[in-house]
Amino acid sequence: MRVAASAVCVSWVPAASVAEWLRGGFDGGLAHYDRPPLPGLAGGPDALDDLRLDERFRFANVLSGWAEFDDDGTPRAWGLDPAAGVVAGPSTVRLPAVDASFGGYALPILREDAVVEHGSVYLTQTAGGRTGVPIARTTARGGRTWEAPIVWSTLALTLRPDGPPEVTMPSASAFPRHWVYGPGGDVVLRSTPADVGSATWLAEVFAQRTPWGRVDSADLADAVARAVAQQLADGVLGGAEPVVREVPAGEAVDGAGLCVVLDGVLAVEREGGATAQLGPGAVLGEAALLGAGTGSTPRALTRARVALAPAGSVQTEKLRALAEAAGSAETAGPGG
Repeated sequence: MRVAASAVCVSWVPAASVAEWLRGGFDGGLAHYDRPPLPGLAGGPDALDDLRLDERFRFANVLSGWAEFDDDGTPRAWGLDPAAGVVAGPSTVRLPAVDASFGGYALPILREDAVVEHGSVYLTQTAGGRTGVPIARTTARGGRTWEAPIVWSTLALTLRPDGPPEVTMPSASAFPRHWVYGPGGDVVLRSTPADVGSATWLAEVFAQRTPWGRVDSADLADAVARAVAQQLADGVLGGAEPVVREVPAGEAVDGAGLCVVLDGVLAVEREGGATAQLGPGAVLGEAALLGAGTGSTPRALTRARVALAPAGSVQTEKLRALAEAAGSAETAGPGG
Protein backbone atom coordinates (compact mmCIF):
# COMPACT_ATOMS: atom_id res chain seq x y z
CA MET A 1 0.00 0.00 0.00
CA ARG A 2 1.34 3.40 -0.99
CA VAL A 3 0.56 6.51 1.07
CA ALA A 4 1.50 10.03 -0.07
CA ALA A 5 0.85 13.50 1.36
CA SER A 6 2.08 17.08 1.30
CA ALA A 7 2.24 19.93 3.80
CA VAL A 8 3.25 23.55 3.27
CA CYS A 9 4.43 26.13 5.79
CA VAL A 10 4.36 29.75 4.61
CA SER A 11 6.34 32.33 6.58
CA TRP A 12 5.01 35.87 6.13
CA VAL A 13 5.40 39.39 7.54
CA PRO A 14 2.10 40.88 8.77
CA ALA A 15 1.33 44.49 7.89
CA ALA A 16 0.72 45.26 11.56
CA SER A 17 4.32 44.39 12.38
CA VAL A 18 5.69 46.75 9.77
CA ALA A 19 3.38 49.56 10.84
CA GLU A 20 4.33 49.29 14.50
CA TRP A 21 8.08 48.92 14.48
CA LEU A 22 9.75 48.10 11.18
CA ARG A 23 8.53 51.10 9.24
CA GLY A 24 9.42 53.53 11.99
CA GLY A 25 12.91 52.10 12.28
CA PHE A 26 14.20 53.29 8.92
CA ASP A 27 15.13 56.81 7.95
CA GLY A 28 14.68 55.83 4.29
CA GLY A 29 11.23 54.30 4.84
CA LEU A 30 10.01 50.73 4.35
CA ALA A 31 6.64 49.65 3.01
CA HIS A 32 7.18 46.13 1.76
CA TYR A 33 5.10 43.71 3.78
CA ASP A 34 3.06 40.65 2.87
CA ARG A 35 -0.64 40.38 2.22
CA PRO A 36 -2.23 37.76 4.52
CA PRO A 37 -2.04 34.21 3.14
CA LEU A 38 -5.20 32.56 1.88
CA PRO A 39 -7.39 30.63 4.34
CA GLY A 40 -6.97 27.60 2.11
CA LEU A 41 -4.42 26.40 -0.41
CA ALA A 42 -6.52 24.81 -3.12
CA GLY A 43 -4.19 22.94 -5.43
CA GLY A 44 -1.59 22.32 -2.73
CA PRO A 45 2.07 23.16 -3.44
CA ASP A 46 1.26 23.83 -7.10
CA ALA A 47 -0.64 26.97 -6.02
CA LEU A 48 2.41 28.54 -4.36
CA ASP A 49 3.53 30.39 -7.46
CA ASP A 50 0.38 32.52 -7.43
CA LEU A 51 0.88 33.29 -3.74
CA ARG A 52 4.50 34.22 -4.36
CA LEU A 53 3.64 36.62 -7.17
CA ASP A 54 0.94 38.09 -4.93
CA GLU A 55 3.57 38.78 -2.22
CA ARG A 56 1.92 36.64 0.44
CA PHE A 57 5.00 34.98 1.96
CA ARG A 58 8.78 35.20 2.32
CA PHE A 59 9.59 31.50 2.37
CA ALA A 60 7.49 28.39 1.86
CA ASN A 61 8.64 25.08 3.30
CA VAL A 62 7.15 22.31 1.13
CA LEU A 63 7.29 18.81 2.61
CA SER A 64 5.94 16.22 0.19
CA GLY A 65 6.60 12.55 0.90
CA TRP A 66 5.45 8.99 0.39
CA ALA A 67 5.75 5.55 1.97
CA GLU A 68 4.89 2.00 0.93
CA PHE A 69 3.67 -0.51 3.51
CA ASP A 70 3.21 -4.26 3.46
CA ASP A 71 -0.19 -5.69 4.34
CA ASP A 72 0.84 -6.07 7.97
CA GLY A 73 1.87 -2.38 8.23
CA THR A 74 5.63 -2.88 7.83
CA PRO A 75 7.25 0.01 5.88
CA ARG A 76 9.29 -1.25 2.93
CA ALA A 77 10.08 1.97 1.02
CA TRP A 78 9.77 5.72 1.57
CA GLY A 79 11.08 9.03 0.33
CA LEU A 80 10.43 12.65 -0.65
CA ASP A 81 8.82 13.84 -3.86
CA PRO A 82 10.69 16.18 -6.23
CA ALA A 83 8.25 18.92 -5.16
CA ALA A 84 9.74 18.95 -1.64
CA GLY A 85 11.92 21.97 -0.98
CA VAL A 86 11.86 25.69 -0.35
CA VAL A 87 10.17 28.46 -2.35
CA ALA A 88 11.43 32.02 -1.80
CA GLY A 89 8.97 34.88 -2.17
CA PRO A 90 9.68 38.48 -3.22
CA SER A 91 11.83 39.97 -0.48
CA THR A 92 13.88 42.84 -1.86
CA VAL A 93 13.40 46.15 -0.09
CA ARG A 94 15.20 49.42 -0.72
CA LEU A 95 16.57 52.20 1.49
CA PRO A 96 17.08 55.10 -0.92
CA ALA A 97 18.58 57.31 1.80
CA VAL A 98 21.76 55.23 1.80
CA ASP A 99 21.65 53.72 -1.72
CA ALA A 100 21.22 50.21 -0.32
CA SER A 101 18.94 47.28 -1.03
CA PHE A 102 18.28 44.16 1.03
CA GLY A 103 17.67 40.94 -0.89
CA GLY A 104 16.41 37.70 0.59
CA TYR A 105 17.79 34.29 -0.26
CA ALA A 106 17.14 30.69 0.71
CA LEU A 107 19.59 28.59 2.70
CA PRO A 108 20.32 24.89 2.04
CA ILE A 109 17.48 22.55 3.00
CA LEU A 110 18.10 20.43 6.12
CA ARG A 111 16.65 16.91 6.38
CA GLU A 112 16.98 14.25 9.04
CA ASP A 113 16.88 10.53 8.32
CA ALA A 114 13.34 9.17 8.31
CA VAL A 115 12.14 7.63 11.58
CA VAL A 116 10.72 4.27 10.52
CA GLU A 117 8.61 2.14 12.88
CA HIS A 118 6.04 -0.56 12.41
CA GLY A 119 2.97 1.19 11.03
CA SER A 120 4.51 4.62 10.44
CA VAL A 121 7.14 6.69 8.65
CA TYR A 122 8.14 10.09 10.08
CA LEU A 123 9.69 12.64 7.68
CA THR A 124 11.09 16.06 8.60
CA GLN A 125 12.46 19.05 6.72
CA THR A 126 13.84 22.45 7.77
CA ALA A 127 13.78 25.24 5.20
CA GLY A 128 14.07 29.02 5.11
CA GLY A 129 16.62 31.74 4.61
CA ARG A 130 17.45 35.35 5.25
CA THR A 131 14.52 37.65 4.55
CA GLY A 132 14.97 40.92 2.70
CA VAL A 133 13.20 42.86 5.48
CA PRO A 134 15.94 44.35 7.69
CA ILE A 135 15.42 45.25 11.33
CA ALA A 136 16.94 48.38 12.83
CA ARG A 137 18.46 47.76 16.27
CA THR A 138 20.96 49.37 18.59
CA THR A 139 24.38 47.75 18.82
CA ALA A 140 26.59 47.36 21.87
CA ARG A 141 28.58 50.34 20.60
CA GLY A 142 25.53 52.54 20.67
CA GLY A 143 25.10 52.71 16.89
CA ARG A 144 22.30 51.41 14.69
CA THR A 145 22.57 48.38 12.47
CA TRP A 146 20.16 47.19 9.78
CA GLU A 147 20.17 43.43 9.55
CA ALA A 148 17.72 40.93 8.09
CA PRO A 149 16.88 37.99 10.36
CA ILE A 150 17.01 34.33 9.40
CA VAL A 151 13.49 32.92 8.92
CA TRP A 152 12.87 29.18 9.04
CA SER A 153 10.42 26.43 9.88
CA THR A 154 10.67 22.69 10.53
CA LEU A 155 7.82 20.58 9.20
CA ALA A 156 7.12 16.96 10.09
CA LEU A 157 4.88 14.49 8.26
CA THR A 158 3.84 11.12 9.71
CA LEU A 159 2.52 8.62 7.18
CA ARG A 160 0.49 5.56 8.22
CA PRO A 161 -1.27 2.81 6.22
CA ASP A 162 -4.36 2.81 8.43
CA GLY A 163 -5.06 6.48 9.09
CA PRO A 164 -4.76 10.04 7.82
CA PRO A 165 -1.30 11.69 7.64
CA GLU A 166 -0.30 13.81 10.63
CA VAL A 167 1.31 17.22 10.14
CA THR A 168 3.25 19.03 12.87
CA MET A 169 5.64 21.99 13.11
CA PRO A 170 8.21 20.94 15.74
CA SER A 171 10.01 24.30 15.65
CA ALA A 172 10.20 27.62 13.81
CA SER A 173 11.87 31.02 14.02
CA ALA A 174 10.35 33.74 16.19
CA PHE A 175 10.00 35.96 13.11
CA PRO A 176 7.69 36.29 11.25
CA ARG A 177 4.31 34.41 11.34
CA HIS A 178 4.06 30.80 10.14
CA TRP A 179 0.92 29.17 8.72
CA VAL A 180 0.85 25.46 7.93
CA TYR A 181 -1.46 24.01 5.28
CA GLY A 182 -2.27 20.31 5.62
CA PRO A 183 -2.75 17.70 2.87
CA GLY A 184 -6.32 18.89 2.30
CA GLY A 185 -5.25 22.50 1.73
CA ASP A 186 -6.69 23.85 4.99
CA VAL A 187 -4.69 25.81 7.57
CA VAL A 188 -3.99 23.29 10.32
CA LEU A 189 -1.40 25.20 12.37
CA ARG A 190 -0.57 28.85 13.09
CA SER A 191 2.40 30.11 15.05
CA THR A 192 1.66 32.17 18.15
CA PRO A 193 2.01 35.92 17.46
CA ALA A 194 5.29 37.17 18.90
CA ASP A 195 5.61 40.05 21.36
CA VAL A 196 7.02 42.24 18.60
CA GLY A 197 9.53 44.83 19.70
CA SER A 198 10.19 43.44 23.18
CA ALA A 199 13.70 42.68 24.42
CA THR A 200 12.82 38.98 24.60
CA TRP A 201 11.56 39.01 21.03
CA LEU A 202 14.70 40.71 19.70
CA ALA A 203 16.88 38.23 21.56
CA GLU A 204 15.04 35.37 19.87
CA VAL A 205 15.11 36.94 16.41
CA PHE A 206 18.87 37.47 16.56
CA ALA A 207 19.69 34.38 18.63
CA GLN A 208 23.21 33.07 18.32
CA ARG A 209 22.07 29.73 16.94
CA THR A 210 20.03 28.71 13.90
CA PRO A 211 19.32 25.25 12.44
CA TRP A 212 22.40 25.85 10.26
CA GLY A 213 24.66 26.61 13.25
CA ARG A 214 25.78 29.82 14.93
CA VAL A 215 24.91 32.98 13.04
CA ASP A 216 28.62 33.82 12.92
CA SER A 217 29.82 30.29 12.15
CA ALA A 218 31.99 29.52 9.15
CA ASP A 219 29.55 26.82 8.01
CA LEU A 220 26.61 29.24 7.91
CA ALA A 221 28.73 31.93 6.23
CA ASP A 222 29.74 29.40 3.58
CA ALA A 223 26.11 28.41 3.02
CA VAL A 224 25.12 32.08 2.68
CA ALA A 225 28.00 32.72 0.29
CA ARG A 226 26.92 29.85 -1.95
CA ALA A 227 23.29 31.02 -1.96
CA VAL A 228 24.19 34.64 -2.75
CA ALA A 229 26.74 33.67 -5.39
CA GLN A 230 24.12 31.58 -7.19
CA GLN A 231 21.56 34.37 -6.86
CA LEU A 232 23.91 36.95 -8.34
CA ALA A 233 25.13 34.65 -11.08
CA ASP A 234 21.60 33.78 -12.18
CA GLY A 235 20.26 37.30 -11.73
CA VAL A 236 22.66 39.91 -13.06
CA LEU A 237 26.01 38.28 -13.88
CA GLY A 238 25.04 36.11 -16.83
CA GLY A 239 26.35 32.98 -15.12
CA ALA A 240 29.65 34.48 -13.92
CA GLU A 241 30.67 33.87 -10.30
CA PRO A 242 31.17 36.79 -7.89
CA VAL A 243 34.31 36.98 -5.76
CA VAL A 244 33.86 36.22 -2.05
CA ARG A 245 36.40 37.81 0.27
CA GLU A 246 36.90 38.64 3.93
CA VAL A 247 37.34 42.27 4.97
CA PRO A 248 39.14 43.07 8.27
CA ALA A 249 37.50 45.53 10.64
CA GLY A 250 38.29 49.11 9.67
CA GLU A 251 39.14 48.33 6.05
CA ALA A 252 37.26 49.85 3.11
CA VAL A 253 35.69 47.61 0.49
CA ASP A 254 37.49 48.52 -2.71
CA GLY A 255 36.33 48.12 -6.26
CA ALA A 256 33.46 49.46 -8.37
CA GLY A 257 30.50 47.15 -8.80
CA LEU A 258 27.98 45.35 -6.65
CA CYS A 259 28.79 44.46 -3.05
CA VAL A 260 26.63 42.02 -1.05
CA VAL A 261 27.16 41.67 2.71
CA LEU A 262 27.34 38.00 3.66
CA ASP A 263 28.51 38.32 7.25
CA GLY A 264 29.44 41.14 9.61
CA VAL A 265 28.53 44.84 9.52
CA LEU A 266 29.55 47.53 7.03
CA ALA A 267 29.30 51.29 7.46
CA VAL A 268 28.16 53.25 4.42
CA GLU A 269 30.18 56.44 4.25
CA ARG A 270 29.20 59.69 2.57
CA GLU A 271 31.14 62.91 2.63
CA GLY A 272 33.46 61.55 5.30
CA GLY A 273 30.78 60.34 7.74
CA ALA A 274 29.10 57.02 8.34
CA THR A 275 25.39 57.30 7.52
CA ALA A 276 24.28 53.72 8.10
CA GLN A 277 25.39 50.33 9.38
CA LEU A 278 24.34 47.49 7.09
CA GLY A 279 24.28 43.80 7.98
CA PRO A 280 23.91 40.52 6.06
CA GLY A 281 21.68 40.72 3.03
CA ALA A 282 22.50 44.31 2.11
CA VAL A 283 23.37 45.08 -1.52
CA LEU A 284 25.38 48.21 -2.33
CA GLY A 285 26.54 49.84 -5.55
CA GLU A 286 23.36 49.75 -7.65
CA ALA A 287 23.09 53.55 -7.91
CA ALA A 288 26.56 54.05 -9.36
CA LEU A 289 26.18 51.16 -11.84
CA LEU A 290 22.85 52.50 -13.08
CA GLY A 291 24.08 56.09 -13.34
CA ALA A 292 21.73 57.26 -10.59
CA GLY A 293 24.46 58.54 -8.28
CA THR A 294 28.10 58.35 -7.33
CA GLY A 295 27.57 55.54 -4.87
CA SER A 296 29.21 55.31 -1.46
CA THR A 297 32.25 53.69 0.11
CA PRO A 298 31.46 50.83 2.49
CA ARG A 299 33.87 50.14 5.35
CA ALA A 300 33.87 47.12 7.64
CA LEU A 301 32.88 47.95 11.22
CA THR A 302 33.50 44.32 12.17
CA ARG A 303 35.25 41.51 10.38
CA ALA A 304 33.03 40.96 7.39
CA ARG A 305 32.60 38.69 4.41
CA VAL A 306 31.32 40.16 1.16
CA ALA A 307 30.52 39.02 -2.36
CA LEU A 308 31.89 41.37 -5.01
CA ALA A 309 30.75 41.57 -8.61
CA PRO A 310 33.02 43.87 -10.67
CA ALA A 311 31.21 46.49 -12.72
CA GLY A 312 32.33 44.87 -15.98
CA SER A 313 30.61 41.61 -15.11
CA VAL A 314 27.22 43.12 -14.23
CA GLN A 315 24.51 43.07 -16.90
CA THR A 316 23.13 46.53 -16.24
CA GLU A 317 19.83 45.99 -18.06
CA LYS A 318 19.02 43.03 -15.83
CA LEU A 319 20.11 45.04 -12.79
CA ARG A 320 17.90 47.93 -13.86
CA ALA A 321 14.91 45.62 -14.29
CA LEU A 322 15.49 44.11 -10.84
CA ALA A 323 15.88 47.56 -9.26
CA GLU A 324 12.64 48.75 -10.86
CA ALA A 325 10.85 45.59 -9.69
CA ALA A 326 12.16 46.15 -6.16
CA GLY A 327 10.92 49.74 -6.24
CA SER A 328 7.50 48.58 -7.40
CA ALA A 329 7.31 46.01 -4.62
CA GLU A 330 8.23 48.65 -2.04
CA THR A 331 5.52 51.07 -3.09
CA ALA A 332 2.79 48.55 -3.88
CA GLY A 333 1.16 48.85 -0.44
CA PRO A 334 -1.45 46.54 1.00
CA GLY A 335 -3.37 46.30 -2.19
CA GLY A 336 -0.39 44.79 -4.03
